[in-house]
Amino acid sequence: MRTHTFKGGIHPREMKELSNKCPIKEAFPSSKTVTIPVTMGGAPNTPLVKVGDSVARGQKIASGEAFMSCPVHSSIAGKVKKIQPSLVTGNAIVPCIVIEADDSGREEFLPPLDPFTCDKKEAIARVKEAGIVGMGGASFPAHVKLSIAPDKVVDTVLLNAAECEPYLTIDERTLQENASKVVDGLSIVLHMVEKPECKAKAIIAMETNKAYILPGLQKAIEEKNLSEKISIALVKTKYPQGCEKNIVDAVLKREIPSGKLPADAGAVICNVGTVCAISDAFRLGKPLIDRPLTISGGAVEKPVNLRVPVGTLVSDLIPSEFRIRENECVKIISGGPMMGFAMPGADFPIAKGTSGIIFITKKETYLTDEDQCIHCGHCVDACPMHLTPVMISHELDAKDVESAKKYGLMDCIECGSCAYVCPANIRLVQRFRLGKNIVRAQMAEKKAKEGAK
Repeated sequence: MRTHTFKGGIHPREMKELSNKCPIKEAFPSSKTVTIPVTMGGAPNTPLVKVGDSVARGQKIASGEAFMSCPVHSSIAGKVKKIQPSLVTGNAIVPCIVIEADDSGREEFLPPLDPFTCDKKEAIARVKEAGIVGMGGASFPAHVKLSIAPDKVVDTVLLNAAECEPYLTIDERTLQENASKVVDGLSIVLHMVEKPECKAKAIIAMETNKAYILPGLQKAIEEKNLSEKISIALVKTKYPQGCEKNIVDAVLKREIPSGKLPADAGAVICNVGTVCAISDAFRLGKPLIDRPLTISGGAVEKPVNLRVPVGTLVSDLIPSEFRIRENECVKIISGGPMMGFAMPGADFPIAKGTSGIIFITKKETYLTDEDQCIHCGHCVDACPMHLTPVMISHELDAKDVESAKKYGLMDCIECGSCAYVCPANIRLVQRFRLGKNIVRAQMAEKKAKEGAK
């Protein structure tokens, strides 16, 4: 089978062997309490419950009126104890609903719905009502992604099964343990986006380090008689192969225009967890209330893959589900080590977009000071977006944001490839994030001034 790839990228140590043989295990917070962010992707939500209310598992507890809003549901049956600001991934303090389990096991799911006979508007509404967002980390509302504009035609649905971040293996395990559900969810997405004038196809894009999963996936495709609609493409094991722009480039040889979405290149991209959640939303009427994820890193005694209720505090899984070598742990990362967020502790909730928690040792990271840039150009060779990180960094250091934009600041995907290869250990991604925040602040100020006229 031909292997696809893109220009640029890096080859960090995979570290998949720590957890890729560990089956997904069901887990529950030791405190029997969840802390659920009111908003997890899309426009801000408003709580629909108040302190003291009893809620069922699957009951909607927060939503918004905006098209971009994505509702949130209770992941356990219990009583609302608090509605308060709490620390979440990204080190933001946001409103959260704290629920304590009452052991009643009550559930409030949506009625099952046949995705192939219902109206497509009804299908989009089901995805929204189930609160489904992209589960690869970005948490973009799935119903928005699947609402294809009339002037756009999508001919390909790409299942992003690359999982290129080191350590993370939850998608790999899901592909092994739930291949039938993955294929079912993918076929539902394919049906939702295709138009009469263009019969779409689906491609499962998977890195070569997971090639051993191919027979199981092919069997699931054949059992559902979908061989003519769904195929599998192997992509080179390289970071950041899973970035949507890179995977479209590698598999379809198309370019997503700057500032545009994959639909502008005729594609829709879904994560493995997302299509499973879509299958559950139709077949079971189940909202997105559980989150599978990987717990790994050198400071974890026995890395695991878990499925937990959304809102479970990471600290509530220690030591009942895994143990930490506390004297060796120097960093806790929510997400993968390349694009994840360093957290001050484990007292933060697992959200819909949390694909993993990594406990890093000193040997697994670098805690060194920055040196002067030596203009070696390694960052240029590594950049998968074909930018010149060295020039963006120089312009930002000179406080010339406009010049940084001309060199591609806003096209940076913050993958960290440039920082990984930098011999001077320059914190390039942090610089670019700060630069983007300045640009966004300027845009907001300009919009406010125009609105005041």
